[in-house]
Amino acid sequence: MSDLAVESTDERVKNVSLISRLMKRPELGALAGLALVTIFFAFTADPKMFSLAGFLNFMTPASQLGILAIGAALLMIGGEFDLSVGSMVAFTGLIFGAAMVTFELPLYAAIIVTFMVAAAMGAVNGQIVIRTGLPSFIVTLAFLFILRGLSLVGLKAATGGSTQLRGVREKVEGSWIADFFSGEAFTPLFYWLAENGLVDTFKSGKPKVDGIPVEIIWFTLLAGVATWILLRSRFGSWIFASGGDSSAASNSGVPVRRVKMYLFMFTACCAALVAILTVMDAGSTDARRGFQKEFEAIIAAVIGGSLLTGGYGSAIGAFFGSIIFGMVLIGLSYTNIDQDWYLVFLGSMLLLAVLFNNMIRKRVTGER
Repeated sequence: MSDLAVESTDERVKNVSLISRLMKRPELGALAGLALVTIFFAFTADPKMFSLAGFLNFMTPASQLGILAIGAALLMIGGEFDLSVGSMVAFTGLIFGAAMVTFELPLYAAIIVTFMVAAAMGAVNGQIVIRTGLPSFIVTLAFLFILRGLSLVGLKAATGGSTQLRGVREKVEGSWIADFFSGEAFTPLFYWLAENGLVDTFKSGKPKVDGIPVEIIWFTLLAGVATWILLRSRFGSWIFASGGDSSAASNSGVPVRRVKMYLFMFTACCAALVAILTVMDAGSTDARRGFQKEFEAIIAAVIGGSLLTGGYGSAIGAFFGSIIFGMVLIGLSYTNIDQDWYLVFLGSMLLLAVLFNNMIRKRVTGER
């Protein structure tokens, strides 16, 4: 009897090696993938890719995708999917553009309305999934088509037949709020760096990089906040519990329905943020905005360590997964490789990530 007690005690208090702990981290695959992609382009791409300008060049699309991927990752950890986020980008872009151009609302009001509509649509998705018990894959797949169709119909109604709404940039000129959603941040710092010879400049002395695109700032902040919520807050524990075993979590007092509702709303608001950023940047919106981004966001989340079965994943993993996408998408233009290989990369990375994550799941759960 005493031997069994000693053995049990040893099992509980035994030291776990650093390598074993690292192997169980969700973001390990994304970090390894990022390292491999970086090494690949270091040998095949023009060195300009890894200059400051080149870095910001691939971080911009990575950030737009990454905002969606972080929302998708949290929802997947909570045990659900949202295939409508790409169409949500187009739909909320329509709402934002129409609020500014057609209804001539001030910028702050248009932003509030856009996020409110996104949250409401996310709540509709969540309510249907929760109340009917239908798979979120099916419900949000339906909304993928519904929202894309509403974007087409709405744009034609707002423009008299066109699927593109212009004039946003003229409506936001002079607004200090616009600086938070368009352009570059820390511009004075970069001019100071240029004056002191710390960054590359043109012959005129103007820095080749004026600042950091604001979407990169949003992306980084969102990844940090999402990581803190997952790892340091009670709500983060509820997310993992809801995705791992919703019945057991509910019996333990976790408000599973409310958690999943908030996650659907958060994911929709991430799409709205991307819509506002891209519409402000382009000065217009169109019906194809966000096309197929739902699949790329889910792939980035899976590369980042999120399991398709829920209960396991990482926001910082989705952060790195999105950077991999940005590097490949833009990096191919710095090489002689046909850019159509990007699609092959997407499928290959998804397959490898699922296989890797399945291996990690078995290590964590002890399955054979």
